[in-house]
Amino acid sequence: MRVETDSDKIDGGHNPVLASVQNTMLDGLGQLSEYFGFSKLIGQLYGVLLMSPEPMCLDDMMEALEISKASVSMNMRTLEHMGMVRQVWLRGRGDRRKYYEAETDFWQIMSNFLSGREMRDVDRALMVMDNSIERLSGVMDDLSENDRDLAALYLERVAKMQSLFRFAQLVMSTIVSRVGDLDFEDVSRIDIE
Repeated sequence: MRVETDSDKIDGGHNPVLASVQNTMLDGLGQLSEYFGFSKLIGQLYGVLLMSPEPMCLDDMMEALEISKASVSMNMRTLEHMGMVRQVWLRGRGDRRKYYEAETDFWQIMSNFLSGREMRDVDRALMVMDNSIERLSGVMDDLSENDRDLAALYLERVAKMQSLFRFAQLVMSTIVSRVGDLDFEDVSRIDIE
């Protein structure tokens, strides 16, 4: 008779479908994390916690992903800072280990993400575009005819890009301000054609 180990709990035991789904989720969340400019490990750590029925300690995550404890610890701080995981206290545990669980309110995660780094990046881009338009407008009269034509082209294209970024800013602000009013289940049933 085989005894179930902690790692069996993490990878779904030996059921190939459960293990396959977990591996697919970890891979997909790792790729998504890279897409947004974070390490693949950030997504995989979040995935391990998300797919775990119980809170996990750093040692559990280290074993599940076969990585160093230092990597787990460093990336968990990032996930905590982003509001994607939280430390939890487990009653009856006599050890001094920290346990974590994944935030499962995905609207809250999106709100934290958009109001944090993404909104700052859009604001910074808009500031650069405002500065460029101001600098170009300030020197237009001093430019040669050829340079003035090129500057006018720059102004037109920067203004178009600025409109797109202002729209993105509006969309992100709307999502962040309405996150508490939205029901994730209702949105998941919407078919976009």
